[in-house]
Amino acid sequence: MTSHLIYFSQSAELFEGPIFDLDNELLYFVSILDNLVYCYNPKTKEILSVKLDSPTSNVYLKSKKLVVVASKNGFYEIDFSTLKSSFKFQIDINDNVRYNDGIKDAVGRYIIGTMGYPKVVEGIGNVYSYHNGTAKTIIKNTTISNGLAFTNDNSTLYFIDTPIKKVAKYNYNIDTGDVVFVDYVIEFNNIGHPDGMCMDKNGMLWIAEWGGACVSQWNPLNGEQLKKVELPFINVTSCCFDNVGNLYVTTARDENKSDYTNGSGLFYIELNKI
Repeated sequence: MTSHLIYFSQSAELFEGPIFDLDNELLYFVSILDNLVYCYNPKTKEILSVKLDSPTSNVYLKSKKLVVVASKNGFYEIDFSTLKSSFKFQIDINDNVRYNDGIKDAVGRYIIGTMGYPKVVEGIGNVYSYHNGTAKTIIKNTTISNGLAFTNDNSTLYFIDTPIKKVAKYNYNIDTGDVVFVDYVIEFNNIGHPDGMCMDKNGMLWIAEWGGACVSQWNPLNGEQLKKVELPFINVTSCCFDNVGNLYVTTARDENKSDYTNGSGLFYIELNKI
């Protein structure tokens, strides 16, 4: 396997939330604390950006170059054809939290977690579901709400609350959007903390490891780690698959480093090159 650093910003503190538009072959990601949202075209190498007025966290796909982005001050629609943004809605969250990772379910619900901001506070976060103008809390009292992934049949939602170093399994009701906790299916016993994640075509979870300098593949059916791909940045934040089964990975600044890793990077891992 080989990895390539595509985009690097020494000034950015926290790249996050990569999501690939399979239909239009475009990658979106955010620089949370810079309030920036990026659109990257792998074919032309063009990178476009739009700046919002508060920390950004998650991108939801709508159509070609049109996305909805969660920011602390609300959800905005961004048109990367015009580089314009417009406010769409807000969920009633406390002033001392911000949004973090999110995902859209098969019927279009916006699912999003929160965490303390500017200070992380234990148990202050929740995971919300928003649909047709109504929001509800589906997971309560989280600390750093992170990775979310659905199984292909939409019956299971996997979720990471980073500080507990475990992946939780929930039964998911696609008709109501409700969840029921089942069990913790993966536990991290090494230095890394699980951050963002995605699921491959075989139902295996790929998890970015904050503090672990890698992205790792896990079997959620038995909790076994299958693979690990190391990266030169210690704080790996999230990952997503493209249209050919390779992996985009975002990383964040390491405050303890003074060299080039003291910034944020976007990597491309060629899983199909063994």
